[in-house]
Amino acid sequence: MALNISAWAIRKPIPSLVLFVVLTALGIVHFRSLPVTQMPNIDVPIVMVSISQPGAAPSELETQITKKVENAVAGVSGVKHITSSLSEGSSVTTIEFHLETAVDRAVNDTRDAVTKIRTELPQAIEEPLIQRVDIEGLPIVTYAVASPTMNAEELSWFVDDTVARTLQGIRGVAQVKREGGVDREIRVALDPDRLMSLGITAAEVSRQLRATNLDVSGGRGEVGTQEQSIRTLAGAASVDDLAETRIVLSNGRYVRLKDLGTVTDGAAEQRVFARLDGRPVVAFGVYRAKGFSDVVVYDRTEAEVKKLLAAHPDVSITMIDTTVRYTKADYESAMHTLIEGAILAVIVVFLFLRDWRATLITTLAIPLSILPTFWVMDALGFSLNAVSLLAITLVTGILVDDAIVEIENIVRHMRQGKSPYRAAIEAADEIGLAVVATTLTIAAVFVPVSFMGGIAGQYFKQFGITVAVAVLFSLAVARLITPLMAAYFLRDHGHRETGDGFIMRHYVRLLGWSVRHRFVTIAMGFGVFAGTIFLSTLLPSGFLPTNDISRSMLSIEMPPGTTIAETQAVSDRITADLLKQPEVASVYATAGTGGQGGMAMMASEVRKATIVVNLKPRHERSVDQKTFETRLHDDLAALPDMRFTWSPNGQAAQRGFSMILSGNDGEAVEQAALKLEKEVRDHVPTLANVVSSAALDRPEIRIVPKLDQAAQLGVSVDTIAETVRIATIGDIAANLAKFSAKDRQIDIRVQMDERARAKLATFDALKVPTSKPGVSVPLSSVADVSFGKGPT
Repeated sequence: MALNISAWAIRKPIPSLVLFVVLTALGIVHFRSLPVTQMPNIDVPIVMVSISQPGAAPSELETQITKKVENAVAGVSGVKHITSSLSEGSSVTTIEFHLETAVDRAVNDTRDAVTKIRTELPQAIEEPLIQRVDIEGLPIVTYAVASPTMNAEELSWFVDDTVARTLQGIRGVAQVKREGGVDREIRVALDPDRLMSLGITAAEVSRQLRATNLDVSGGRGEVGTQEQSIRTLAGAASVDDLAETRIVLSNGRYVRLKDLGTVTDGAAEQRVFARLDGRPVVAFGVYRAKGFSDVVVYDRTEAEVKKLLAAHPDVSITMIDTTVRYTKADYESAMHTLIEGAILAVIVVFLFLRDWRATLITTLAIPLSILPTFWVMDALGFSLNAVSLLAITLVTGILVDDAIVEIENIVRHMRQGKSPYRAAIEAADEIGLAVVATTLTIAAVFVPVSFMGGIAGQYFKQFGITVAVAVLFSLAVARLITPLMAAYFLRDHGHRETGDGFIMRHYVRLLGWSVRHRFVTIAMGFGVFAGTIFLSTLLPSGFLPTNDISRSMLSIEMPPGTTIAETQAVSDRITADLLKQPEVASVYATAGTGGQGGMAMMASEVRKATIVVNLKPRHERSVDQKTFETRLHDDLAALPDMRFTWSPNGQAAQRGFSMILSGNDGEAVEQAALKLEKEVRDHVPTLANVVSSAALDRPEIRIVPKLDQAAQLGVSVDTIAETVRIATIGDIAANLAKFSAKDRQIDIRVQMDERARAKLATFDALKVPTSKPGVSVPLSSVADVSFGKGPT
């Protein structure tokens, strides 16, 4: 039946014509709605559990949190790998599931497992954050905001409130995250001498503020004929009122909060920065929702930003970084390549057939095959990205193969004196099986690519299916449309015999030689095959090719104990050196934790920073991106106490090769890691920036309880830890007292004065409450305080 379908299409042309008119119309409509993205949208079942405990050391986090989380999620169905990373105050456990596991199910199962052990985790932690991992992870566009009439805190709130709410209303925007800036916070800086003289602790002050500074609903009443709600209003109306809050002492007396220290309405401690060309900025990144087009979301965002600028003339919003520029260029280049390929295919066909009617019929196979493919791609949730566009441009030449075979055979029959109608029926029937077999062979080669394992298979799924769908549509065109149009569109030139052309004569001569010397021909074929295999082993391999996208990303890491100011100083030094390079257009740097920034999340500590180097367009540079990065290697390596990594293709920071050592003995693992690091650095010249995390120690202040004395005085280890934590960094966010402003609630952070926290003697004198009401003792009487080092 497959072989007679061409004759049916010729005798009844209307169904075939209507079919392809409909398919072409569907293709055009769905092509306009296909999202344009840099890479395919893929679902990788990876879930991350993030738990914060401010001030906690990695060694405590490992035993008290990380191991419990790992044991809890290990029993979840479908788990493949579990890895954890620890830093000061943060435990992050990443769970990778088998690819066939649904992402939503993976997230829900992980959340259920963590919920079951929540009561076993320390009370001082913030609520666990459980979320799927987006492997793209970067904003599609980043803006810097400035205003001469706003300070850093006001500008940060403008981004968080006005800008974020406006842009998150755009269809296709998943999230708007602030990078840099500061958060408003009311800081109560307590005087340790005053606390000592009055016998009260910072923790007690924080608890009393949390209990008294509240506005609470109090029920419902019916007075007269109306139902009325009841509210208990005890919240301070202003910062001055807050400073007048009564703090009850252990002896029953009270003092004002302002008598214990200073109360200021200002900014929270800076743990994050964002800088553009060495200048501080408040920036924000816009993240695309899954399934939407980078280009469309970017255009919508730009339109809304223009409206924001018109509504707030005293504010400037400047784009400082975007990945959409490269995505657009990739898309436009692929479209141009597709058009150029189609034109070249037409020229080649015309040169060989030397008949414009036959050439036109053959050429129609390209749009009639590609346009319906766009419809199938949209139905399958594909996008126009680097992979699918590669498939389309690659298959352009293949699409006309079947049509060329069909039309050439029809023309050959016509030269035997047959009419176009009869020639089309007989020629199509004659080679029908060969055409079907050829096309199915091509599909059979590319379809298995879509079923590759691992993340690579997720990327190339769109490649294999797109090629297969396109060639199957080209088969339909060759069997239905090409014979049909040949029968009614070609003109009868009568019977004529033509001799072989120049190319055919030489081909026949070469073919004859090959048949006469068949063993030599076979040997040459095997030789070429073997040479190809050998040469393929010399080619470098990687997951994705390194492209020049005019955007380099540098990750730097300073030693443990480095402050945010020191990291900023190193970042500014690198920025200044980069701006001296003629290829650099701008430099954007961000670092730290505690902020809202998307890129700040990658730099997970104040000692780590990420620097985005926006290069000038390629035609304005004398060197490519890779050469530029290599040229700066020695200058960066000369900076003391700094590790750095250039990230491939300007994407999220990662090393090209990582090795994980594990064992039950931490010291043995550390020694093995140091030895392996030295061996690799000395004997593997192809690897650069070889570092081991085991070589890093973090400075710390150690508080070792005197268990006997503490037990006699009724002081628990938890009480000691809580007293020190609240006195130095304040309570966790969930336990902080709140101040109700007109437009938001503001955290009230109670801690010792910053100057007092810089002295070790202050810790010795900290008052720790005992089991007896109103009685407290110095920390030095129940614990030893000293300097030390701990693992990172």
